[in-house]
Amino acid sequence: MKKSVIAVCACLLAGVMMAVGLCLHALQTPQMVASETATELKIVIDAGHGGMDGGVTGRTTGVKESDLNLAISLVLSDTLREKGYAVALTRKTEAGLYDTTAKGFKRRDMQKRKETVEKEKPSFLVSVHQNYYPSRTTRGAQVFFEEGNEKGEKFARSLQNSLNALYETQKVRARKATGGDFFMLKCTENPSVIVECGFLSNPDDERLLCSASWQKRLAESIADGISEYLSAYIL
Repeated sequence: MKKSVIAVCACLLAGVMMAVGLCLHALQTPQMVASETATELKIVIDAGHGGMDGGVTGRTTGVKESDLNLAISLVLSDTLREKGYAVALTRKTEAGLYDTTAKGFKRRDMQKRKETVEKEKPSFLVSVHQNYYPSRTTRGAQVFFEEGNEKGEKFARSLQNSLNALYETQKVRARKATGGDFFMLKCTENPSVIVECGFLSNPDDERLLCSASWQKRLAESIADGISEYLSAYIL
C-alpha cells in the first residue's frame, strides 16, 4: 500500500514539474522571438527640416521645429538601439543636407534623405516633425501614412495608439492616424510614417516638447508603437 501511494505521489510530482516547465517556456518564448526579430530589423529615423529650413516655431519660446526634431530623433535612436534595433539617421546635426543654399536647396535636401533611405534599406521609416495650427487649443501627436498603403496605415495606427496613450496622461483627446501625400513616405516600400509629435502652436504642448523628460517619453512611446505593430502583424 505504501509503495502504491509513493508511486502515485511521484507521478503527480512529475506532472506538476512538467506543467511548470511548460509554463516557464511559454513565458520566455515570446521574449526570445521578439529579441531575435528586433536584431534583424533596421529603422531609419528622419529628423525633419534643418539648417536654413527651421520649420515652424514655438509661439511662446520661439524654439525651432528643426531643433526639436533632431533632439527627439537622437533620443529615439538611443531608445531603439537599447531594444536591439539597428538604426540609421538621415540627419545627425543641426545642419541641412543640401550642399549650397542656392535656389532649390530644399529639393536637394529631400533628395539626400531619400538616398540615405535607399542605401539603408530599412524595415521601417519614422520621420519626426512638429505640428502647428491656427487655433491655440489644438493638441496631441498625429501620425501620417501614405494614402493607400495598407502596411503603412497599420504601422501608423499602432504608433498613433501608443502616442494617444501618452497624451492621455495630459488629458488630451485621442487623434487618428491620417493618410497623406508626402515625399518621405514614398522613399521605401516598407512601412513609413511621419510623426507629428505635438503642436508648437499650443503652449502646453510646446512646454512639454521642450522638456528632455517628455522627449524621452515620446521616444519610448514610438518604440512601444513599433513593438505593438510587430506583435500584431509580424510575430
